[in-house]
This record gives sequence, C-alpha cells and structure tokens, in this order.
Amino acid sequence: MTMPSPIPDDLAEMIAARLRVIGDPSRIRILDQLRDGELSVTALAGRLETSQQNVSKHLGILHQAGIVSRRRDGTSALYSVADESVYELCEQICGGLQSRLSELSEMVGGRS
Repeated sequence: MTMPSPIPDDLAEMIAARLRVIGDPSRIRILDQLRDGELSVTALAGRLETSQQNVSKHLGILHQAGIVSRRRDGTSALYSVADESVYELCEQICGGLQSRLSELSEMVGGRS
C-alpha cells in the first residue's frame, strides 16, 4: 500500500490563504447573497443590514483573491461569484456540521 504524498508547503500555504479569505462570517454571508446572481454594494448592504463601507471592504478582499468578479454598470459596480467552487466547499462544511449537530442532539436527548 502506498502512502499519499504530503501536500507541498507552497500549496498548503495557498490553500490556507484561500480558507482565510472565505473563513470570515461577513464574507460567507456576502457569498450566500451572490449565489443567485450579481448585486451592487448598495443592494448587498441593504440585504445584510450593514454599511456599504463594510461590504466594500469584504468585496475587495474577495475580489483580490479571485473569488468574486466586478463588472461596471454606469457609475456602479456589480459583483458576482467568479469561483463557484466556494459553494461546493460550503456545502461540504454545512453537511458535516448538520451531521455533527444531529449526533450531539441524539446524545443530549438520550440523557433524559
């Protein structure tokens, strides 16, 4: 049986950097809102009930990482998800969390 080769250091760093970018709760909420299509900073701020400045800051980080793209529409910018793989990752994590929560619920329920 062959052992899997370890992840090279540079690749591990790239993966960790990517996870840090999407690991912020505000950015997760922004990505969730962009799931159905492109939105402006103003629309995102309204939906998330936060400031446009806060949304702009997080969109800038997501854009710099290549996770979202920006398109000019007159005087405003519209943002959309450029890398759909973030949703696959989120679904995997959510599925794992749901399983864990079910296990914990059963453990707590079994103590009664």
